[in-house]
Amino acid sequence: MSNASEVGNRLVELCSKGENMKAIQELYSDDIVSVEACEMGDMPRTLEGIDAVKGKNEWWMENHEVHSGEAQGPYPHGEDRFALTFSYDVTNKPSGNRMQMNEVGVFTVADGKIVKEEFFYQMG
Repeated sequence: MSNASEVGNRLVELCSKGENMKAIQELYSDDIVSVEACEMGDMPRTLEGIDAVKGKNEWWMENHEVHSGEAQGPYPHGEDRFALTFSYDVTNKPSGNRMQMNEVGVFTVADGKIVKEEFFYQMG
């Protein structure tokens, strides 16, 4: 995989199967930068490095029961960027609150790997 569309198609394929950690291992650069729309608890808004991004995803899975999830796209923007839309039905395990979430992810690709991800969503 070399361009954004190819990487985006593979990311949709893996995320649609619930294989998010496999997607990180396969598609993300070791130097990935991940930017959330806001801080989540003690987690900073911006994380750098593959281990930090894996940790964020492990935290998410430990704290949420995912009832369903869908990724759509990719929506390419040149050879180096694409966007995806995500829809989730999840229950926050600590609070027991069930919620529907929609977000947009914008991804930047270099040398066939995702080097930056940015997420856009409304909280509350």
